[in-house]
Amino acid sequence: MRPLKNPLLEGNSSASDSDLCVFLIIRRRPPTLSSSAIEKPDSIAKYRQWLATELKVQCDQRLDSYYGAVTKKLRDDFLQSSFWTTLTSRTTEFDQEYQVKTSYPLFALAPPSEILIKPFSSFLEKTYRKNVVHNENWPSPPHDEWLNPRMCFHRINDILRTTYAVKYLDGVDFLFSKLSTLATEMNLPCNTDYEARDEGYYAGHFNVRMNFSIPRPDWDTETTNIAVEIQITTQLQEVIRRLLHKYYATQRLSAAKPSKPWQWEYSSESFAANYLGHILHYIEGTILEVRDKNTKQ
Repeated sequence: MRPLKNPLLEGNSSASDSDLCVFLIIRRRPPTLSSSAIEKPDSIAKYRQWLATELKVQCDQRLDSYYGAVTKKLRDDFLQSSFWTTLTSRTTEFDQEYQVKTSYPLFALAPPSEILIKPFSSFLEKTYRKNVVHNENWPSPPHDEWLNPRMCFHRINDILRTTYAVKYLDGVDFLFSKLSTLATEMNLPCNTDYEARDEGYYAGHFNVRMNFSIPRPDWDTETTNIAVEIQITTQLQEVIRRLLHKYYATQRLSAAKPSKPWQWEYSSESFAANYLGHILHYIEGTILEVRDKNTKQ
């Protein structure tokens, strides 16, 4: 059998044994964890230890700095891309077209001009949720491959993200259509996702993928296909999202299963917070129905 070439080690005599271990994990089908590691990490601190033991990944300042260098280059390149420059130049056109159709403005807030970078701590937490909290295959990896924080940028959809807040519920569909058309015109893969979660979260997620040249861990460069997420939310949902952001962030990291459904825990924070999201979504649908009836009269 012809030996595999290790891109992390070629031309790099200072590469460590941990680099070789990471390479082998990524290139080969990852095995089920040893019996000593079957217990799921139930905190970020224990997850960091698990990464160091099982994937030979040290979540230290060096990895944080590497992540910062990669994501900054991703953002800079995307801000200069034809897709983003064209989109930002046409938002006024989109708003005018929507107003002609409905007699109401499309946007509740000014369209964004910046792209946000997911902080390293949030990025690490997302790999934790995918590798551990939501991994139904444990102790085997999710979808046959662990998310290695050193090289899984292509598997996290919201490393780069921004948010458009529309005034009414039908603005989500309208803007989805415009974004999809723009991506298709530029031959860029894209997909739309109507998020409707049990905990009362509602938003549209539009992901467009394009090729980026990024630095590798050995500071050489490689081309990889990465998604940029554009969230489309309504005015009311954006208010709730900002108010409850810390609560939802805490809930996402919980690996423990509740003793009974949150719908029956009427004195809990989950009961009030989750139903608030569902109620607001219903109200927004009712507002849209009343608006359209008044427009037709």
